[in-house]
Amino acid sequence: MIMQTDLGGSLPLVARGKVRDLYEINDSTLLFVTTDRISAYDVIMSNGIPNKGALLCLMTANWFRVLSAAIPGLRTHFITLDLPPQVPANVRGQYQNRSMQVRRLEIFKIEAIVRGYITGSAWSSYKKHGTFVGIKIPPGLRESEAFPGGPIYTPSTKAERGEHDENIHPDKAAKIVGSNYAKRIEDLAISLYKHAAAYALERGIIIADTKFEFGLDKETDEVVLVDEVLTPDSSRFWPAASYKVGEPQLSFDKQPLRDWLMSQALKGKENVEMPDDVVTMTEEKYRDAFEKLTGEALELNARREAAAH
Repeated sequence: MIMQTDLGGSLPLVARGKVRDLYEINDSTLLFVTTDRISAYDVIMSNGIPNKGALLCLMTANWFRVLSAAIPGLRTHFITLDLPPQVPANVRGQYQNRSMQVRRLEIFKIEAIVRGYITGSAWSSYKKHGTFVGIKIPPGLRESEAFPGGPIYTPSTKAERGEHDENIHPDKAAKIVGSNYAKRIEDLAISLYKHAAAYALERGIIIADTKFEFGLDKETDEVVLVDEVLTPDSSRFWPAASYKVGEPQLSFDKQPLRDWLMSQALKGKENVEMPDDVVTMTEEKYRDAFEKLTGEALELNARREAAAH
């Protein structure tokens, strides 16, 4: 279990996020290291989920390959799963398969959320107002139903660690990122979601919603897909076999943790330690999603990646 990384001073630490620790390799390259930390309702739990870092890192790498093949011209920040030579030999085994080298870019200050099905905060708002972040939604929808006109784009602010994201109207997002980039981000996010949803559905998973993050390549003025992509941390994954409109769904994500926090009145509380059964259930959900989406068991994948490098 790795809750906090330590590369022995071999690389400068740039930042610690909710899940990832970022190190500088050089002026144009960062090392993203995915820990086993887990957060819910924007608060990090005191204990983590075993193997979570490797599951998220390798799942993201798989999505980069899948989406780059599906969308001609897609740019991502991914370079390699190889560790840089600066990382000491005595810790390389701990960080292989949970680390990736990425290009250093200017990050747009929004989270590009795409929703294919009405659930979560969108469902709560819809029941009260018939809208979500000021977007009118057709009447008569039932919980967990697909949006009849296709997926909708509902961005949020990108909060600093310890603060809370805020769902916002696309017009407000445009003021944050600039009108010359807002439509490109929205169109790319929806295109990514549609390709990913079709891929996942073939493998028995419904992607109810997800969030993407994007950066700017200033040299080419291109919008680039960055950060983690379509993982149980950033998405709601539902098993297609048990999907039923009109009720909450089973999930392959951290919903068991959210449910436990709500049941214990611990939503938003600091210094919360998950009980063993919640930890085990959450690891199983993440592992199941990984195996369905990649077609590989984590152990086999990890050995293959290690052997390849």
